[in-house]
Amino acid sequence: MAFENNDKAAGYWRENLRLVLGLLAIWAAVSFGCGILFVDALNEITFMGFKLGFWFAQQGAMYVFVALIFVYVAKANALDKKYDVHED
Repeated sequence: MAFENNDKAAGYWRENLRLVLGLLAIWAAVSFGCGILFVDALNEITFMGFKLGFWFAQQGAMYVFVALIFVYVAKANALDKKYDVHED
């Protein structure tokens, strides 16, 4: 990966870090929030025959994590194109 100048490199890594931290915040909110903090409130709702808090702790969080991977791939590819460091 070769940048035209150091300003573009710094901008790229600043945006990439912002993206990663945002996705990590979502990951933490889903895993800790839905699986631990709000489990009692979520358990009042049923989803596919299971209490929603239990479902998030066991399966829902994994679906969100996989979705976050796809979001990161799409956003990172767009960022690479924006800074002209994408693969041909």
